[in-house]
Amino acid sequence: MSSPLEGARACSRLSPHLAFGSLSIREAAQAGAARATEVKGRRDGWPGSMRSFQSRLAWRDHFMQKLEDQPDLEYRCLHPAYETLRPRELDAARLMAWQNGETGLPFVDACMRSLQATGWLNFRMRSMVMAVASYHLWLDWRSTGPILARLFTDYEPGIHWSQVQMQSGTTGMNTIRIYNPVKQGHDQDPTGAFTRRWLPELRDVPDAYLQEPWAWGGAQNLLGRHYPAPIVDVAQAARAARERVWAVRKETGFRSEALRLVEKHGSRKHRRQGIPKTDAQLKFDF
Repeated sequence: MSSPLEGARACSRLSPHLAFGSLSIREAAQAGAARATEVKGRRDGWPGSMRSFQSRLAWRDHFMQKLEDQPDLEYRCLHPAYETLRPRELDAARLMAWQNGETGLPFVDACMRSLQATGWLNFRMRSMVMAVASYHLWLDWRSTGPILARLFTDYEPGIHWSQVQMQSGTTGMNTIRIYNPVKQGHDQDPTGAFTRRWLPELRDVPDAYLQEPWAWGGAQNLLGRHYPAPIVDVAQAARAARERVWAVRKETGFRSEALRLVEKHGSRKHRRQGIPKTDAQLKFDF
């Protein structure tokens, strides 16, 4: 949940051990509960951190149970209306640019290069690179998901495929999040340290233009020579993707199927509160 620079140190880093079974979820839960008792009442942030940690352990099991309940989640869109949303024909050039960190979108490229080198990426940035691939580059999740699965040291199928579909907008019951990679770069890497670490070719770009070097006066000496020009217009691509995805939600029968999915896969907390009655209430985050 932290910034990409701090994410490797600020989290527990237990996920690879949980994924490979060298640490059991029960052991982690019991240790977390013991630590929560130790720090109860303190005002240094630890009580909140432990609540978050325990919540994430439960969240992990919830998503693993989804795949147990519906194994084809790895191959089919959770909501069938999205099956034909994106072309299944492989756009090899875009896929390769995204995989290699050569899209011309600095923060996305920095995240992908960091992931390739370390096998690790923090939660928010995992969501962003998947969302950019799905929305801005309009790539099918069944092409991009396996690439991330091979790169993540802590790859866990139950979590991975649910998240891949959530960030691609194909579940039909989760919030559609179209991350602005330029804004994310400014927000998550305000000093530019992470971006410059993984994109040394941008060393001469002023801080103000680091996340959008195409707007820099010296771009003609950089783009297409030392660093790629952006392969999409960020604003236009996001607009087109948003229109396409939301258009599917207006189709006949979409809502009834979405309600069925909420009943089957939704958290029990939301279920106790009743089945959603409006389209706006279908934007759950499970």
